[in-house]
Amino acid sequence: MSEIKALAKRLKAANKVVVFTGAGVSVASGVPTFRDPGGLWDKYSPQELANEEAFRRDPCLVWAWYQWRRKLILDCEPNEAHLSLAKLETMISDFLVVSQNVDGLHQRAGSKNIKCLHGDIFVNRCLDCKKLSDSNLLDFPEPVSCESCGSLYRPGVVWFGESLDKRSLQDSWRAAERCDLFLSVGTAASVQPAASLIEVAKEAGAYVVELNPNGTYASAGVDLIINEPSEVFFPKLLKAFG
Repeated sequence: MSEIKALAKRLKAANKVVVFTGAGVSVASGVPTFRDPGGLWDKYSPQELANEEAFRRDPCLVWAWYQWRRKLILDCEPNEAHLSLAKLETMISDFLVVSQNVDGLHQRAGSKNIKCLHGDIFVNRCLDCKKLSDSNLLDFPEPVSCESCGSLYRPGVVWFGESLDKRSLQDSWRAAERCDLFLSVGTAASVQPAASLIEVAKEAGAYVVELNPNGTYASAGVDLIINEPSEVFFPKLLKAFG
């Protein structure tokens, strides 16, 4: 039996499925990472801009960088991996995507049951009172003041030096402990604590699959390794699933 057919069989038999995704899932969509060359932004490192201290020191600079990134992402479309995962969610009763990505492409593809561990680049929340903005601030060239406390709205992502959202991490951890099948997709498994979910699932008895073109930090501990791009593999898996 081929790997695809065997995995499709496991999908059908599983009661709970967790798919853990990283930046590799969005590569085929053309999403730039903040380490990609970016013209006038090349002189800044991500660590210089993606932190609270930088925003408080020069909010206009950090805001402009994120507005640039947001507009680049909006020019991208969900690829076959995003679309296939959204389709699988409609076919499997207990199916959760846990993503490290902030690009919103899973949601644009149709995924509903999703935990975004590192936030969402299109969400804005107040720097101090944490209120979420009800407005689309994409066209604002400078940070906007919070209506409640007068502080500034910042991008709703996890910055360097910040902890992951406690509720999202707890929910993801619990799902990893309870799932039958855990797929790690497009992630090098190098960023903690998110990468620990792979080990959590394995120790709890789940069958763990790694889907990535190259080996990762988690490769030695998984049950099945598939060295293929996710946008190539998932349509074939979806077809085999039926």
